[in-house]
Amino acid sequence: MKIIINGILGAMGREVAKLCDKGFRGIECAKGVDLMAEDGSGSTVKSFSDIESTEGIDCIVDFSHHSATAGMLDFAIKHGLPVVVATTGHTDDEIGAIRAASKKIPVFYSGNMSLGIALLIELAKITALAMPEAEIEIIESHHNRKLDAPSGTALMLANAIREVKPRSYSKVGRSGQGKRTSEEIGIHSVRMGNIVGIHEVIVGTNNQTITLKHEAHDRALFAEGGLAAAAFIVGKGAGLYDMASLIDEQSHQ
Repeated sequence: MKIIINGILGAMGREVAKLCDKGFRGIECAKGVDLMAEDGSGSTVKSFSDIESTEGIDCIVDFSHHSATAGMLDFAIKHGLPVVVATTGHTDDEIGAIRAASKKIPVFYSGNMSLGIALLIELAKITALAMPEAEIEIIESHHNRKLDAPSGTALMLANAIREVKPRSYSKVGRSGQGKRTSEEIGIHSVRMGNIVGIHEVIVGTNNQTITLKHEAHDRALFAEGGLAAAAFIVGKGAGLYDMASLIDEQSHQ
């Protein structure tokens, strides 16, 4: 299986390329795309328009920047290629473009490529459903180079909890005067040092508190997840897929 890595010169793109070099799941990097490429020759090019042929390519894995989403999707639709969108920080218009593309090609879209995070999301939903009177806070911590806040994963967690608590709403940060409401899901961001990624969901009442926590130790886990998503999505029909789709298929094998 051969892929195009979008954002191959970035931190995560390099991790994906390393795994491909090691033959992870038999996946090979056939082409790399990155705006920082020195020229338009060789296996790494500046833009998708520099790719002359997609013969033998099975999928695009995107770890670039959300602003590159539209161009990548146009290329994927034109050539009928499945896409794994692993970037975060998308605008509403960009999310709309992802959903529109999924009606024409298979699109795997997740704010976090970790299997552990997918399990954290499910546990958070179960806990929120079992304790409807509880107050819920989400704390996410990342390295000081991360651009978007809150993280895409924190938003995924909040949105998942709102599925089982439909009257709840997200509140990013807290300052000033005012009492907390019971429907509020607080989201707080920490940026410092070289933290790979920590997500905590705190569910509490006056009498007890449950803390659910996932900590990433190495960025390679997200690269592994991205390639696992690529292996999953190749051969699928047009549609929007995520980590829950992957877990569901694996649980039925």
